[in-house]
Amino acid sequence: MTLPRKIGAWYWFASSLARPVAFLICKREWRGRSNIPTTGSAMIVANHISMVDPLLFAHFVFMSGRAPKVFIKASLFKIPFLGKIFVKTGQLRVPRDSQVISNVMEEAKSALSRGDLVSIYPEGTITREPNLWPMKGKHGAARLALETNVPVIPCAQWGAQQLLPPYSKKFKFFPRPTSIVHAGPPADLSRWQGKEVTKEVLDEVTEYFMGLITALLEKIRQEEAPKIRFVYEK
Repeated sequence: MTLPRKIGAWYWFASSLARPVAFLICKREWRGRSNIPTTGSAMIVANHISMVDPLLFAHFVFMSGRAPKVFIKASLFKIPFLGKIFVKTGQLRVPRDSQVISNVMEEAKSALSRGDLVSIYPEGTITREPNLWPMKGKHGAARLALETNVPVIPCAQWGAQQLLPPYSKKFKFFPRPTSIVHAGPPADLSRWQGKEVTKEVLDEVTEYFMGLITALLEKIRQEEAPKIRFVYEK
C-alpha cells in the first residue's frame, strides 16, 4: 500500500487517528486501487450508503496513495475539534443554502488546479432507494468534471451500511462487517468535450457517472440494479 506524501502535519495527524479505527471496525475488500492516479488532479465519484462510509471510503483512497478533499456538510464543521481538523486538512464545506453552493464548487476547482484529488458523491446525500442502489444524481460532479477536464474515477462501495444503517445513529459492530470498495477505470468523457455545458449535457454526464457506479456495485452485490433509477425529491 502506498501512503500519500507531502500532505501536511494536520492530515497526518488526522489519518493517525482515523486509520486505526477504520482497520479495527471493518474488514476490507479493496479492488482497483491502481486506477486511482498517484499524482495530479483527479476526481472520484462514488455511491453513498451510510453516514460512516465517508470515513471508510477516505481510508480506501488514502491507502491508495492520495489524501482526498471531501465534500462535507457544513454542520459537521461546527463539531469541536473535528471541525478544526476539517478546516486544517482543506476539506470542502457544503452549505445547506443552495444559493451559495457555487462557493464550494469554486473551492473544489481551486483544489483540482493545485493537483489535488477531490472525492464527491453525485447523489448529494445517502441514497433513499429502498434497497440502497444508487439513485438519480445531481449535477455538481458532472459540472465539475466538464469544467476542469480532470480524470474521473468511478467507485462503488458496500458494507458500511452493515456497520451503521442509513440515517441511523446505532452502530452494529458485531459481526464485524467488510468494507468493500471497487474502483473502476477512468470515465470516458470524450463525447462531451467541446460541447456547451447545458442542462441536457449535465443530465447525460450525471447519468453516465451513476451508470458506471451502479455497474461496479452490481458486480460487488452479484445482482442487478432496478432498470429505473430512483428519484428522491425533497
